[in-house]
Amino acid sequence: MDFSIIIPVLNEELKIKNDIIAADDFLTSNQLKGEIIISDDGSSDNTLKICSSMVENTNNSLKILQADTHRGKGSAVRRGIMKSSGDIILFMDSGLNIPMEQANRGIELIKMENADIAIGSRHLADSIIHIPLVWHRQIFSFLFRKIARYYLPIPKHLKDTQCGFKLFKGDIARSLFAKTTIDGFLFDIEILISAYKKGYKISEFA
Repeated sequence: MDFSIIIPVLNEELKIKNDIIAADDFLTSNQLKGEIIISDDGSSDNTLKICSSMVENTNNSLKILQADTHRGKGSAVRRGIMKSSGDIILFMDSGLNIPMEQANRGIELIKMENADIAIGSRHLADSIIHIPLVWHRQIFSFLFRKIARYYLPIPKHLKDTQCGFKLFKGDIARSLFAKTTIDGFLFDIEILISAYKKGYKISEFA
């Protein structure tokens, strides 16, 4: 199985080295043939320099997609996915807020045909939060979840549409993202609405 790990970044010089090491170790320890794709969103710090310095120090393919201007996380994720080749794709936020090993739960859901899209969730009963949001982001997140749940055409069982740890069947991801238009944070909602309308199975895991 080929596995693609996509990490969208914007000025993540303090985090990206650990992200790459964790992704590389995950692929190697789980005996997965794969690639790590760093999709930049116009970083102005040393993020890209650090990434470039690690290309020769990873056991797996490390690709760097550079952007000249900042367009938004949705744009960075889209570019990464469209350049991917994996049978299964994970896109994850920088910072390892969710441990890499949790990806095995999403992989299993997809391999067992229980999901076409598997979403890490911070709001299930057995979810464990390692780095909680600051109070004002917790309030915004709560209000956004309520609005999305009741006013947008997404599956009502989903509790965490915005979690930055999502796995897809590769062909489905590339097909969905090829038609997306939102560059900002609402890209998650656009993808889930599109997937739901097409009848794809979407599951959450903690």
